[in-house]
Amino acid sequence: MSSPAPHVVPIFATPFGVVTVPEAQALNPVLAALFLERASRESGAPDASSGALAFRSKDDLLDSPEEPLRTAIGGIVSGVSAVAASISDFSAEQFAALRLQARAWFTIVRPNACVPPTTYPNSSWLGVYCVAAPPPSDSRFDSGMLRLHECRPGTSFQDATYGGLRLPYRPSHCNWRPVPGQMAVFPAAITHEIAMVRAGGQLVIVSVRVRFVGSEQAWMPPW
Repeated sequence: MSSPAPHVVPIFATPFGVVTVPEAQALNPVLAALFLERASRESGAPDASSGALAFRSKDDLLDSPEEPLRTAIGGIVSGVSAVAASISDFSAEQFAALRLQARAWFTIVRPNACVPPTTYPNSSWLGVYCVAAPPPSDSRFDSGMLRLHECRPGTSFQDATYGGLRLPYRPSHCNWRPVPGQMAVFPAAITHEIAMVRAGGQLVIVSVRVRFVGSEQAWMPPW
């Protein structure tokens, strides 16, 4: 008797997009210098999260007047929109009618520092853009990686076949190595972290959390 041909599809799929931001090669050195100067100046601000090895700015980058930064933020926000639109059933006109709300900040992660696991409520999407990245570590493959935590329940019985499952069915965390000029885009509800940097140099990233508001959601105020 012949074997049946199964039809298998992912049912709880999680989107993860990678976008190359235009003009990144020219913008990144300018952004890195701007962020380093701002981190030095704002390290004592009460609403900035800073330490000896890591710095997170206030989430007001969309209000910054510097033209290179405004150009970069525009490209980053457009990248998030492109990922969301690419998997939407909305027409181009319907998607364009949505009102975008966003908050953005930069983070500098120096050697032996990390960004602890976090998630963002009241947001739909998160974009993590890489301005500068340290070289890979000889001792830790995950040095400075963006890690998205597995969110499916781990309580189901696992037999011998689980070890051989391929993506997207294999339960595991997702690791993405930041590359200057590239951005990862994923749902903001997913717990994620930046693994400890175990190499020389520093990781500089811009994060933006985004939500889209329709006409029937006029009650929803901006952040």
